[in-house]
Amino acid sequence: MKKLINDPRAVVDEAVAGIAAAHKGLLVVQTDPTFIARADAPTKGKVGLVSGGGSGHEPLHGGFVGYGMLDAAVPGAVFTSPTPDPILAATKAVDGGAGVLHIVKNYTGDVLNFETAADLASAEDIEVRSVIVDDDVAVKDSLYTAGRRGVAGTVLVEKIAGAAAERGDSLDAVAAIAEKVNGQVRSMGMALTAPIVPHAGEPSFDIAEDEIEIGIGIHGEPGRVRIPLEPADAIVDRLLDPILEDLPFQSGDKVLLFVNGMGGTPLVELYIAFRRAAEVLEGKGIEVTRTLVGNYVTSLEMQGFSISVLKLDDELTELWDAPVQTAALRWGR
Repeated sequence: MKKLINDPRAVVDEAVAGIAAAHKGLLVVQTDPTFIARADAPTKGKVGLVSGGGSGHEPLHGGFVGYGMLDAAVPGAVFTSPTPDPILAATKAVDGGAGVLHIVKNYTGDVLNFETAADLASAEDIEVRSVIVDDDVAVKDSLYTAGRRGVAGTVLVEKIAGAAAERGDSLDAVAAIAEKVNGQVRSMGMALTAPIVPHAGEPSFDIAEDEIEIGIGIHGEPGRVRIPLEPADAIVDRLLDPILEDLPFQSGDKVLLFVNGMGGTPLVELYIAFRRAAEVLEGKGIEVTRTLVGNYVTSLEMQGFSISVLKLDDELTELWDAPVQTAALRWGR
């Protein structure tokens, strides 16, 4: 294993310290327990948004803390949910009196620990709502979940719900917007290689040089099928077909197309994939009106990508376009 680290046991602490040093004025990092928050949190009268999960998916979630998106993010150990204590601390830190929304990827540990933290916050008179993101169409259940996994669509939920909170929507209204986005986004990913968790020191799974895994999760979980390596266009078609069938998407829809890198895929390859996905959608009469391409929900150094398609309407488009200023996503300010 070759990684740019010091001590495998200190990876998360040192990375969080680096985030704090790199984004002074935008973010603050609290320790014991650890969470990342907006420098201006709490904002009085605004719904607070808190998300989090295992580290190793950067820039998710800490990179999306800031104006127009999250108020706080709680990092766990690599590929491991944070415990309830830091989630509770983050919830209390961003409560501006209008309640707090938890945005939780559908992994068993995340769901249970955020649920416990929400109960503890309620006992301290903080109103909390939770939205579970489960956009992955690849598998219904996995080693980590009951039901579909929460993957790259989480970014879209956080951005659009964050804009709704920023414009002054109530807690119930922000939660409803988040649920709407989750209900209208579908995702699926693939991998050429496996990630290497620092403390494990070896790949999460074995895969031959001439094989690919279709339908992987962001922790390196197995997918639907392992097949021989194919050209990029054929791989895109394999991912798009189940995405489009699931909602289903249809001619006349306006969508946001998101091609997400898993951490080890160069941008030139992501654009090759985006080109094919846009071509397929256009051929089906589906209009791509908003786009996102890059490494936003990664799996350490895994080589691969995912595709997410979100069905848009006027309100979701307006909220997507609203100003945002975070370490990893910014426009309009």
